[in-house]
Amino acid sequence: MSQPIQLIILITTLPGRGAEQITAFEHLAPLVRAEDGCLQYDLHQVADDPDRFVLIERWGSPEALAAHDAAPHMTAADAANTAFRAKPAEVIRLVADPVA
Repeated sequence: MSQPIQLIILITTLPGRGAEQITAFEHLAPLVRAEDGCLQYDLHQVADDPDRFVLIERWGSPEALAAHDAAPHMTAADAANTAFRAKPAEVIRLVADPVA
């Protein structure tokens, strides 16, 4: 049986464009959360910087994550995000279980 996959994704928007990230996420989140295997998909804004975000994702299996990455709404979102993001998102993949 596959172990869940956890991702931490660090997002930085262009200065003053954090609201666009929030709006884009509000439209995308219901689609992603409805995907098979999506266990968590939550965006958090950094408290002292309105242009930085942390996206926390949890997927039930590698296959669920692969299907998510290939979904048409993700391809469209990735293309649209370049308009307001300062740089590509940094994806950190965590081991399934805490180490301590």
